[in-house]
Formats: sequence, structure tokens, C-alpha cells
Amino acid sequence: MKKTRKYVSMMAAATICGMLSIGIPAVAQASDGSEAVVTSSRSFTPGSKVRADLLTESTATTVEKDSSWGGIESLNVPATKSQAEKDAEARAQQAQEQAQAAASRRQSAQQVSRSAARAARASTTSTVVDAPVSGTGADVVNYALQFQGIPYVYGGTDPATGFDCSGFTQYVFAHFGVSLPRTADAQRSVGVPVTDPAPGDLLVTSDGSHVGIYVGGGRMIHAPRPGRTVTVQKLYRDFEYRRLV
Repeated sequence: MKKTRKYVSMMAAATICGMLSIGIPAVAQASDGSEAVVTSSRSFTPGSKVRADLLTESTATTVEKDSSWGGIESLNVPATKSQAEKDAEARAQQAQEQAQAAASRRQSAQQVSRSAARAARASTTSTVVDAPVSGTGADVVNYALQFQGIPYVYGGTDPATGFDCSGFTQYVFAHFGVSLPRTADAQRSVGVPVTDPAPGDLLVTSDGSHVGIYVGGGRMIHAPRPGRTVTVQKLYRDFEYRRLV
């Protein structure tokens, strides 16, 4: 009887060891004949630990030391402009176009003005009537009147280009064989001084700054100043008179 129990106990122990190796609960009898439940467990790595490792692996990044990723300066970003900048550029362009148009109009007007002046001078010159070399004061006046409208030009001595005051008188009297100096002050010394002027007499300011020709009736013909033309007007100050013909 004792041998039988010992054999049963050994078989139970072997069975338990085998069952423990595969994690299956085993039932064995105690030495007193009662049944006892024997359980076993196996330790596994927690699932959260595995997920944590997977997350770490998925977010890990390895960058080679010699890798070249470029820089911000290598980015080709198209430049953009605000609406205010576009409006300012448009206004500047419009102002530039208007300025160019105005300059073109001024240039055209100047060309037209010069053409008209040349035409007027040519017309006036073509109507000049020659007079005898010797003549009277009236002849001097009639010849001088033909040059009305010729523009004042500083230093001018020819109707084709313009007259200044002394250039005008020099040109007119030269037609009658009278040679006058070039300047108004120098012309004061030519001829015979008179106090009762007659048509055709040379008239000069007392300071020698201006000269013209007396036409009679308190009037004179002269080349006044820049911007004006040869014209007839009333005497506007006291003059000295010199008789040349």
C-alpha cells in the first residue's frame, strides 16, 4: 500500500513539472488523498513597452554628417508686391508719360515758332525796296519802315537774323552811304547835333545806351529789346538828335 502511494506521488510530481513547462494548470492529489489545484504563470513583456519602443523607432531620424540640405538663401521664392506698391508704380509711370508728352508738345511748339519766325523774316526781307544811295530824311524813314517785325537779337546787324538797336540804325544808314560805328554810345559822335528834329534824324539817349531813328510827329522807329521786334512808337524819354542826311 505504501509503495503504491509513493509511486502515485512520483507520477503526480512528473506530471506537474511537465504541465508547468507549458503553462497549463495541473491538478494533483495531496498526500492525504485530497485534490489540490496547482497554477503556473509566465511573464511577458508589457504591451505598452512594445508600443513605446515602436513609437521611438518611428520618430527617430538619422542625419548623415556630410549631408547637404541647402539653406534659405538657395530657395527660389517669387517676389510679390503689395497693391499699394503696384498703385505707386502705376502713378509714377503715368506721370513719366505725361512729362514726356508735355516735352514733346513744347518741342513741337518751339519748332513751329522758329519756322514762323524764319518765314516772317524771309517775307519781310523779300519786300525790302532799295533806295538811292543819296536821299532825304523821308527816304531814310521809308526805308527803315520796311524792317518792322524783324526780331531783336543782341549783336544783330542783318534783317535775315535780327537786329539790336545800333545794328538796326547802322544797317539803315549804310544803305544811304553813311557809315556808323557799331555801338549806340559811339554813334552819338556822328553827324550834326540838332535841337529841332526832322524825320530821318538819328536819336540817341544821353547816356548812349539806346539809339533809333526819328520818323516825325513825336514818334521813333527802333529795335527795342529782347523779346520785341523792330517797331514804331511814341518817344518815351528825352533824346539827343544827330542829322546825317
